[in-house]
Amino acid sequence: MQAPVATIAAPVTAPAAAPAAPAARHANEHVVAAPMVGTFYASATPGAKPFVEIGTEVKEGQVLCIIEAMKMMNQIESDKSGKVTAIMATNGDPVEFGQPLFVIE
Repeated sequence: MQAPVATIAAPVTAPAAAPAAPAARHANEHVVAAPMVGTFYASATPGAKPFVEIGTEVKEGQVLCIIEAMKMMNQIESDKSGKVTAIMATNGDPVEFGQPLFVIE
């Protein structure tokens, strides 16, 4: 007769919650969030002038930054025209999906 074998169930973990949509601080502000995980770059090359600065007037479709993901450089464009009132990432910072990057008023 064989001895009974006990099985241990793997712990169940809750699925990760989807990142909450970034909230604008005022009704007329629009937050541009990172569309992917990667590394934030404010300019096209090291030492070059940033694509935008606080106070820059941007048009829809204008490049705001680059996010490097898996060795690919992805230009992140503004989806709204207006004035950049905040930049919430620093050059070379890792960013997460949905992380707020810019506020456009």
